[in-house]
This record gives sequence, C-alpha cells and structure tokens, in this order.
Amino acid sequence: MSYQVFARKYRPKTFNDVLGQDHVVRTLRNAIAQKRLAHAYLFVGPRGTGKTSTARILAKALNCTDGPKAEFDPEEDVCIEIAEGRSLDVLEIDGASNNGVEQVRDLRESVRFAPARGQFKIYYIDEVHMLSNAAFNALLKTLEEPPPHVKFIFATTEPNKILPTILSRCQRFDLRPIPTETIAAHLQHIAGIEGISLDAAAAWAIAKGADGGMRDAQSMLDQLVAFCGDHISEENVLDVFGFTSREKVAALTSELLARATPAALSLIQKEAESGRELSQLLGELIGCLRALLVAKLDPTADGDGIPANLWEKLLESAADYAPDRILAAIDVFAETESRMKWATNKRLHFELGVIKCIQTLGEVRITDVLKVLTRGADFLPSAGSNDFQAPSTPTPPPAEKSVATAPEPAHLETEPEPEPEPAPEPAPVAQTPIPEPIAPAKPKPAVSGFAAFDSLIEAAPEFTEPVAAPEAPPWNNTPKPAPEAPKAPTPPVEDHFHQDPLIQSALEKFEGKVIA
Repeated sequence: MSYQVFARKYRPKTFNDVLGQDHVVRTLRNAIAQKRLAHAYLFVGPRGTGKTSTARILAKALNCTDGPKAEFDPEEDVCIEIAEGRSLDVLEIDGASNNGVEQVRDLRESVRFAPARGQFKIYYIDEVHMLSNAAFNALLKTLEEPPPHVKFIFATTEPNKILPTILSRCQRFDLRPIPTETIAAHLQHIAGIEGISLDAAAAWAIAKGADGGMRDAQSMLDQLVAFCGDHISEENVLDVFGFTSREKVAALTSELLARATPAALSLIQKEAESGRELSQLLGELIGCLRALLVAKLDPTADGDGIPANLWEKLLESAADYAPDRILAAIDVFAETESRMKWATNKRLHFELGVIKCIQTLGEVRITDVLKVLTRGADFLPSAGSNDFQAPSTPTPPPAEKSVATAPEPAHLETEPEPEPEPAPEPAPVAQTPIPEPIAPAKPKPAVSGFAAFDSLIEAAPEFTEPVAAPEAPPWNNTPKPAPEAPKAPTPPVEDHFHQDPLIQSALEKFEGKVIA
C-alpha cells in the first residue's frame, strides 16, 4: 500500500473523532436520535476545519447497518466504502468543475432512482458556491421538495456567494477555527502513535502557524518528519516555515513598550536577514498586544500561549500604559498590516509602523492632562473647610477702594487707625479738560443799583473777563454747533484773464479778439 499523509491517515471516522466542533456534533447526534433529519445541510467554515469529514461521518450514520444511528462501526464495509468515496449511494460532486446547468439536470434525473444499498441517496457537493446562478435556479425545486430517500449536503468556504433562496432551504452549520491548544494536543497524539519525539514548544509553534486548520497542521508535521526525522524541536519549526519564536515576539513587544526605537528596528532587521516572514511576525505582535489589552480589562486572562516568565515581564512593562494607548498601538499595526499585504518592501512598512507606534505610545493626550488635574484637585480643601491655612508669606495691603464708604455714627468712639500707605497714582488719561466749579461767593448785604455791581466785582476780582458758558450735560457729549454769522457780500472779482502774456501773444499770432 502506498504511503498516506497524516491528513488522510488521521481523518476523523466517527463523531467522537471530530475536534473543536462540539456544537455541530451535538446537533447532528440529537437530530439522528430524535429522527428529525433535514433534507439539506450546509457546512460553512475555513479550510481544514472538518467540513468534508463531518459530511462523510453524517453519511455513514445515515446509511450504516440498522441506521440511521449516531454510534456506528467505522470498520464495516458500508462505512469503508463511504470513507474511500466508492459508495454508489453517496455521490461526491466537485462544485468547481460541475457548475453548469447540464450537470444539475443530470443530478435531477438521478434523484428519482432509489438507493442501491443504504436507506438514503446522499449528494455531497463541495465548494457549492462555485455553481452558477443558472445551476442554482435549476436546483431550487428539487432542493425544496426532494424525494424522501434523498439527502443533500453542501460545503463551502464562502457562503456569501450562495443565493439566499438556496440558503433558506438548508440547515446551516458554521464550523469554527480549531483552538491552538486542541491542535497542539492532537499533534502530540499523532507523534506518539508514529513514534516521533515532538517538543511541546514545537507542537505549539505548528498549531499557531496552522491558524485554526487541522489539515494544515498535519501537513506541516508530515513535512517536519521528512526534514528532521524522529526528533522535532522548536528551532526546526522556525527554520522550516519561517515562524518567529514567542521569545522574539515578547522581546519586540518589550522594546515597543520601553519606547526603544533603535533596539526594535535592530530586532526587525535580524529577523528579516534570517529569512523570517515579516507578515507572520506582525500578526504575532498584534496578538501579543491584544493579549495585553485583554489583561488590562480582565486581570484573569492568560497570556495567549506566551510562557509565564515572559508574560509577567510584559505585564510589568505595560503597567504604565492605559488600555486606550495599547488600543491605539494595535490600530497602528492593523493599518500597517493592510499596507504590507500588497507592498513589495514589507520591511520598510513594518519599520514605519514600529516608529509610529512608539510615537503614539509616547505622545501626551488631553486625557493625560485631565488625569493630572484631577489628581491635583484631590489635595485642595473642600468648600467650607477650615483646615486650610494661608501661606506665611506677607500679603500686600489692599488698594484703596474707589467707592466711598458710609460715615460711621458720631456717637461711636473708635481708635484712630494708622494711615495706609498711599497707593501709586494711575497714569493720567488724556481727556477733555473740565472747568473747575466756581466757589460760591460769601453772602453780602443786599444793595441796589450800581452798588450791587461794584460789590460783585470786589467779591470775584479774578473774573475780570467774561466767563465761558458751561459745557453740555455729561449725557450729551456732542457739542451744539454755534450759530453762523451772516456772511458779508464778496465784492466782484475783475477778470484779468485776457491780460495774460500768453493770451496776448496768442491773440496777436492768430489775429483774434476777446468777446465779452
């Protein structure tokens, strides 16, 4: 028998072998036990998560001996035929190569025939989203009301390309990416059966690089066995697939949190020169920052696979940063990741993202200023508190108030207060001079005639000239225009224009004359 790769050799055979899809397995088991079988199923999920394997296990459960039943023997001949793809009652169709209307018409013709051996005739269409719209429309009526002995099972990675009329006629099951811990444990199980020494760190590195796909992890393990032999270490995994160790990711994260730009750029340079995949390194860095952000919000969260000693150091380095700062750093690297996807010089964009991230972590925001002001306000005394004492430095005396205070009653005897120091006079302001008020004259005995006039002159000898009229009230600053004196008639001006020498010479030259 020819060699079988691990992805085919260790394919799940029963519901108990399906890993990471408990919600799907439980639903299918209960449906079989309660005899609530639908006529069409749709399995949706990323690559390598078990869509085809689950479809074959469901077909075995339906067509096994004395079925349908969830607990069947995978070694009986009916189940072996289904697993190897040579059963006449289970037809596996590739939707990418059989996507026309003609193939759907042939399917509709074969639906009418009864199964050859089992209880149901099962049609499994993989990558069903590749069917054309005409083929989908041709399948609608048969899919909605198939014969009682027919079951349809569809699988796809892109359900958004399937017509809504098809989706509404199927029971949909979403298969999730398999957790990293589950993949690492299953790889250790396979290595134990095959007699291979697989380090725990190496198994974790393979599972992390598989990104939730069990088939990818098994293929990577198969490749490592061919490269390393019976012993596989983490260094072998990193060298073969260009992954970055968790220690390097933690070191780069520490340099970012310490805002050590030269050290971070030097680490990226070393990784690029050693042939590491920078896109994968950036993804690991984003995952590490994401773990720190979750730890800020939930102290009980783990380090997402980072060793305990490294995780404690990272938590200490991130203690001075608020969650919004770490979130801003993740946003910077997410934007960098989108640019690196289509860039030819990935290292340049990675380094620019690191520099921008360090600047983002070190900038001062308005929230930081508000926090400082809030902390300072805690030391201020509250309103009405007498605990606060004034500083011992002497305060200058208050300036004189411009508003006159009311005089105190005469019967109160107060001690004379020391005269305050005169306040500095303000600078003079240019304004319109206001004539000083005339002092009232002393009363004189009443006289009559010219004697009264002489007495007024003697009382105010300084007013020998006529006194100017008082100005307008302060509320009307616009001066009234003085009445214009009548203008004297101007004498007629004699016209001496014709006596100008130039005029005279012109008159002589042209023999002209002046007409009045």
